[in-house]
Amino acid sequence: MSSAADLGSSSSATLAPPTPEGLETVSPSRERGPYTPHIVAWNLTKRCNLACAHCYISAGSWHVADNELSTDQCLRILDEILDLNPHPMLILTGGEPLLRDDLEVLAERASAGGATVVVGTNGTRLTEERIDSLLAAGVKGVAVSIDSLRSEYHDRFRHGGGALTDTMAAVERCAARKLDFVIQTTVTSGNRHEIADLARWSAEAGAVSFNVYFVVPTGRAEHMPGMSPEENDEVLRELVELEGTYRGRMMIRSKCQPQIMRHVVQGDPDSPLLNYETRCPCGVHYVRITPEGKVTPCPYMPVVAGDLLTQSFREIWESSPVFTQLRSGELSGRCGLCEYREVCGGCRARAYADSGDFMGPDDSCAYEPSGETPLIVSRRPVSYGQSSPVARSAAGRGTASTEQAATVVLEWSPEALARIDGVPSFVRGVVMGRVEKFARDRGYEHIDVGVMEEVRRTLPVDFSKKLPFFLGRGGRA
Repeated sequence: MSSAADLGSSSSATLAPPTPEGLETVSPSRERGPYTPHIVAWNLTKRCNLACAHCYISAGSWHVADNELSTDQCLRILDEILDLNPHPMLILTGGEPLLRDDLEVLAERASAGGATVVVGTNGTRLTEERIDSLLAAGVKGVAVSIDSLRSEYHDRFRHGGGALTDTMAAVERCAARKLDFVIQTTVTSGNRHEIADLARWSAEAGAVSFNVYFVVPTGRAEHMPGMSPEENDEVLRELVELEGTYRGRMMIRSKCQPQIMRHVVQGDPDSPLLNYETRCPCGVHYVRITPEGKVTPCPYMPVVAGDLLTQSFREIWESSPVFTQLRSGELSGRCGLCEYREVCGGCRARAYADSGDFMGPDDSCAYEPSGETPLIVSRRPVSYGQSSPVARSAAGRGTASTEQAATVVLEWSPEALARIDGVPSFVRGVVMGRVEKFARDRGYEHIDVGVMEEVRRTLPVDFSKKLPFFLGRGGRA
């Protein structure tokens, strides 16, 4: 893999981008739809025991529960979500979701209905008893925020004395009880030089993913000075290098900064990030619900697409003009000219915060497109019936067994294809690869629903160090 210095250097911006395996150049048209809410982020409350400097909903201890959806209202909405997509990833967060007494009730209902349930928390209230109750309710993982290994930074950023100590202790308890966890860090000029240390600590602690968030100026962060585009670029290059370092042990991803894909395309064509749909997912396969029941494209974009107190979830998802524009509208400004717009597209929430136009340019990006180079798009993450790269490589070395393996073309039944198409697009390629490897290892030439069920029964239960935690215990192939 290229070094950080080789990725996105000042000269690379003036050159036509390479086209590594997994990507191709095409005409500017792109296939659109179908659209499925694969990820639903639900802010259950604005109440929080901390008051983080960057909080997008300005959560804090001064909020009350009066305007929150009731348990019955939440259960109704859950049923509506599952009616539209029986197997979404449901992120229950806040504020601090552990302040809701009915959190386990909601998690159990969603999990029993087929959802993969994740809880986003600051971690300070994750006691042994609460971890056990979350596990009993079917929660598959928690996302825990740690912004520095220095308490003086983390506690000040989160406005909570002793917060880092409490959160680190909670991480140890999650690991001991085998509850998968993600470490989430919000990068600023104050901690950008700690990213490598935080990644190393996260891997050693047993995290399944290390997610680095870039500040979007909304909520309490509305007037927070962000990093410069050049600083953002430096962090993204570092994340690409770290992803290579921890590949197979822990996922590393940027959040709200899809520009990482330009660096991946330019410098690491073998990155598994190319198997994931990384363009801003707002309103395309991602949606947020506020504590009051409003629906927005994402937590960082306060544009109301509908109200669940007066509309059904399906009606909003399928008919909202906001979602229609996000799905079919054309990007403007630099993002609209950029050859990477189909693999990146910029952060739509940041564009909205900057200009009021969520189809406008994301000015946090340092890249200046010429508008004259071919458009780069991801190939479909699933190419059914193709021999694996390992098999092709081995066949090239001339061994009889691998030559034979390389000639095996797997046939997928229509029912199996329908099942795999129901897997979220951002992990579909990974799941397909698992199924096809399983089939080849057993000499199968045909994949049907029965084979896919066999995969689920036979493969190791815990994928947490190989796949994202939401494809771990209880994950669906």
